[in-house]
Amino acid sequence: MKKILIIGIGAGDPDYVTMQAVKAMNEVDVFFIMDKGEDKSKLTDIRKDICQRYITNKDYRFVEAHSPEWNRRNSDYHKTIGTLNNDKQAVFESLIANDLKDGEIGAFLIWGEPSLYDSTVRIMETIVSSDRYDLDFEVIPGISSIQALAAKHKTTLNTIGKAVQVTTGRKLLQGFPETADSVVVMLDANDAYRQFIDENIDIYWGAYIGTSDEILVSGKLHEVADDIQRIRTKARDANGWIMDTYILRKNDDPTG
Repeated sequence: MKKILIIGIGAGDPDYVTMQAVKAMNEVDVFFIMDKGEDKSKLTDIRKDICQRYITNKDYRFVEAHSPEWNRRNSDYHKTIGTLNNDKQAVFESLIANDLKDGEIGAFLIWGEPSLYDSTVRIMETIVSSDRYDLDFEVIPGISSIQALAAKHKTTLNTIGKAVQVTTGRKLLQGFPETADSVVVMLDANDAYRQFIDENIDIYWGAYIGTSDEILVSGKLHEVADDIQRIRTKARDANGWIMDTYILRKNDDPTG
């Protein structure tokens, strides 16, 4: 039997890697790296640095494969993501068939937490359920950018007795969730927070959390929204990509 480990490595800082993840990495024969282009080569470098730091008792190798891109111009989001995941599945199956020997353990090092806005677990479920391979897989959780963001800003995700909702920028464009007082937003390419600029809302924003490029901004939304948009645009242009997360929280204080 072959085995795949889906290992959450946290949101950038090597110190976010858990002891469970370290133990798992020391069992791996081959690490599969999904190459997302030169702009994001730093993400590959961090993964390799983490392996060098924590693997002490086993020889291992890296196998890199091109990560399929999704068509951002397609208006049918669900169809686009379905096509993307099918393309990724084909890459995963090729890696498992051709680069993982019988009895070996392979691994994907997942940024943040594998269960949160990442397709690897779902794709691996589909591959295993197809019964085309004698294959098993295991998921090792990691510290998400959400947890790291709250810690960096020295705040909590929710207020006492109140609900928090995790969503995307695409969904936030439909309005602030009615059942939550705090909302955590990921994958926002459209600065969706700006639609609430006239409301009494606080924001805790962070980009490249846990890395040397980390940027943090917090405050009253109407006071810092322009700063965040300017900083975000500048950082994306400089790095070729942006990975940011933020918390929006209703402020019940009428003077706030």
